[in-house]
Amino acid sequence: MTVELRDIEIFLTLAEELHFGRTAERLRITPSRVSHVIKKQERRIGAPLFERTSRTVRLTPVGERLYRTLRPAYRQIVEGIEEVTASVRDVQGTLTFGSMGPQGWMVAGIVDRFRERHPAVRLVHLDLNPIDPLTPLRSGETDVAHLWLPVREPDITVGPITHTSPVVVGMAATHPFAGREALCLEDFGDLTLMAHRSPIPASMEEAFQPFRTPSGRPVARGPVVSSWDDQLKAATAGEAVVVCPAEAARFYPWPNVVYLPVRDAPPVRWAFAWRAGNNDPLIRALADAVPEVTA
Repeated sequence: MTVELRDIEIFLTLAEELHFGRTAERLRITPSRVSHVIKKQERRIGAPLFERTSRTVRLTPVGERLYRTLRPAYRQIVEGIEEVTASVRDVQGTLTFGSMGPQGWMVAGIVDRFRERHPAVRLVHLDLNPIDPLTPLRSGETDVAHLWLPVREPDITVGPITHTSPVVVGMAATHPFAGREALCLEDFGDLTLMAHRSPIPASMEEAFQPFRTPSGRPVARGPVVSSWDDQLKAATAGEAVVVCPAEAARFYPWPNVVYLPVRDAPPVRWAFAWRAGNNDPLIRALADAVPEVTA
């Protein structure tokens, strides 16, 4: 059963005015509209809400009960709408947001929702280097970073999860494993992964590049890379494989690179993050644009 907010307003106003003409004038509608709405509500409830005579209008006991129930709830709804509307108008300024390659596309709906809610805000979208995604956030180059989890850094606050990504391995089409349908985490003991020199925490690196297989075998590291492009080139040359989110297979379909799913790797979670203690309302506004159920 659907009840329009306007119909509730008409009932509450008539309950206060106890006069169809004054109610219509106050709400800038016709008396016939007031009468029609009240009759519709009475049919829905199954009992009269007002006693009407040619000279007076009074609430019935059912009408009194409905008025006491609806009045505080209606005020709460109206005040909530007014509060949110005011906050939307008040949010303005510039927000610098960083994401990695296709992940920017994955959160495009969230960004669009943020822009619709806060048209006065200038959103600057930068690309993050997956080899070193935290430095721009810590240096202040970006206000918000879109990162894979876990992020357990005391100086960084993690916001809501936006989505999850299956894990795939990219390798040269000539690699001995390239003809397989899928890999498992134990296969990593027979692969060479990328190495790097960056301050990325080991817990974040392990989300894609474990240091040991489930049975405890060490996972080798090979060429040192400093960017996503370096990783693709090393994979193409057969020097190592690149472990990455599944979206990479769609956005970087190099003809000599094969992407294989890792069937027992848990999906990687992604979330917005910002510097701890940064109470910029724009950051909270972006976090609020994330749907409640995303993963």
